[in-house]
Amino acid sequence: MLLVHIRRYYENMISEEITTNEYDSIHISPIHIHKNKVCHKKAILTLSEEIITHIKAHQYPILGHSTEIKSKGIAAEY
Repeated sequence: MLLVHIRRYYENMISEEITTNEYDSIHISPIHIHKNKVCHKKAILTLSEEIITHIKAHQYPILGHSTEIKSKGIAAEY
């Protein structure tokens, strides 16, 4: 749910909608409590990747984003 709020906040700041076709195609949201942990993990990683991709593709001065910052793909397994 936190990522959904981050997405909405970011969209409000830039006055633009982030396209999340891959996330939308999964058909899972934070309120789908009947889905298993693996499905939710895939949705979280997909949404976060699409948000990051959008931020990297558009350099907004109000955000202070630097292209020099490298993100690492990190996923913890328990």
